[in-house]
Amino acid sequence: MESLANIFWLGVKELRSLRSDKVLVLFVVYAFTLAIYTQARGTSSEVFNASIGFVDEDGSALSRKLFQAFYPPRFQAPVEIRADEVDEAMDSGRLMFVVQIPPRYELNLRAGRSAEALVVIDATAMLQASIGASYIQNIITDQVAEFLSRSDPNFRYPARLVTRKAFNPNGDTSWFNSIVAMINQVTLLTTVLTGAALIREREHGTIEHLLVMPLTAFEIAAAKIWSNALVILAAVTASLVFMIQGVLQVPIAGSIGLFLAGVVLYLFFATALGVFLGTVARTMAQFALLIILILIVLQLLSGGQTPVESQPEFLQRLTFLLPSRHFVAFSQAIIYRGAGIEAVWPNFLVVALVGAGFLAFSLQRFRQSIAISR
Repeated sequence: MESLANIFWLGVKELRSLRSDKVLVLFVVYAFTLAIYTQARGTSSEVFNASIGFVDEDGSALSRKLFQAFYPPRFQAPVEIRADEVDEAMDSGRLMFVVQIPPRYELNLRAGRSAEALVVIDATAMLQASIGASYIQNIITDQVAEFLSRSDPNFRYPARLVTRKAFNPNGDTSWFNSIVAMINQVTLLTTVLTGAALIREREHGTIEHLLVMPLTAFEIAAAKIWSNALVILAAVTASLVFMIQGVLQVPIAGSIGLFLAGVVLYLFFATALGVFLGTVARTMAQFALLIILILIVLQLLSGGQTPVESQPEFLQRLTFLLPSRHFVAFSQAIIYRGAGIEAVWPNFLVVALVGAGFLAFSLQRFRQSIAISR
């Protein structure tokens, strides 16, 4: 009981110390609010408000139908231009896309002959150009098929593909980016807070005060772990409810309680990583360099940015031992697909086992560093 009391009061001391560090508090608030909002809404892989021109050399009902098929928010209202104005409009950056309908386009299609429409693209914006080309191709294909089906009673689709999205039916990237941003912040902030707490004790000289007290290394480390984990858990809960669900209007398909239970398990690993880096680094500058070196790798291999299946096979085997991979997997399963405990318990188990093992290793290293200091 005395050991638990020591851990509790030392943790309270950590919370008070964190509260007095205004910069770190602002960083935590920013990370789970504005940083998530910026990543969700500030970056997008979709085509939005793209400028498009239209060269109509056919003057048919079909070409007018194609002209009217491009509208906001994906595209701006099409601008009708002449064929000799295309180069100038593209070179000046006034238009990103130009669709050119050749003469006799509708007539050739009605007669069953091949007909081609030219799409000129400004590829300097490479990602938008690639995605926009697919949008334009799909729009033209659908409009031509619909037009011919109405004019030709014998027209039949060779195949009809019907796509239904269970989550994010409009393909809004902010729904995906906001969750990924929050997951990344959990790893970053937990490691930073825990490691910074150890280094702050060393730089301020208060670690010597703790060493002369009847405290064990486990009690000192455990206090830092539970206090900083509590801060992150509270920040995740508030961000999930107020920022993601409230401001960004992202629906949560599964149980928030189950997701937070998984966060608690993952915090064992993240806090252990912070303790480990706090014992390796001697200054905050060294700690920051280690954070960049390790956390970027963890985020890239976790499957949050790109699917794990897209990685080389040897990396897929290696990342199986990374709790960050399983954290991303069960987070997406719960939040996106509404998965229950029966679907995510293997990920929970791996996170708990690896996290507990790494926590034991980090505490052992912390004991050794404390023994050397004494």
